[in-house]
Amino acid sequence: MQTVASILWRRLDAPGHDACRLERNATAWQLDGAAVFRLEDRRIAQLHYRVRCDLHWHAQWGTVRGWLGADAVDLSIARDARGHWKLNDEAVPDLSHCVDLDLGFTPATNLLQLRRLNLAQGEGADAPAAWVDLEGGVLSELMQRYERTASDEYAYDAKRFDYAATLSVTSDCFVRDYPGLWIAEE
Repeated sequence: MQTVASILWRRLDAPGHDACRLERNATAWQLDGAAVFRLEDRRIAQLHYRVRCDLHWHAQWGTVRGWLGADAVDLSIARDARGHWKLNDEAVPDLSHCVDLDLGFTPATNLLQLRRLNLAQGEGADAPAAWVDLEGGVLSELMQRYERTASDEYAYDAKRFDYAATLSVTSDCFVRDYPGLWIAEE
């Protein structure tokens, strides 16, 4: 894998940081990162993550390893060629319409959707994703919507979390400013 770009974020709603790099080889794109942060209940989290996509930005697999407080995290997520998802080798029904994987605890995976959608200014699209709930240990749908409002800005909406904001992005499509949650350290 060859590194294409990297970024360091600082969490805004709690103490924490996340470092990520985007890599590429002849057949795939990959995000490789690590996040450390404090959870709402004051526990500390330390998570290493990796997400692999094909050259068209369709998720193939992901891993999350580390800990949430005293609890170990060891998740393996996979999407087969027919679009069926598995979490730790267990089939997850009703997600075959999702081509994106969203890890939830990091702004890194927004890059995958933005790259795949490749929206022109003024265009918008829904981007349902297979979302990892670390606390519940489940994979479920996260309906998201992106609308490109400027060369480096997207209106973003995730109704499940009652969250809507304008995300500013780098030229590589890493989110630079995720209002109230994360900001890139430059």
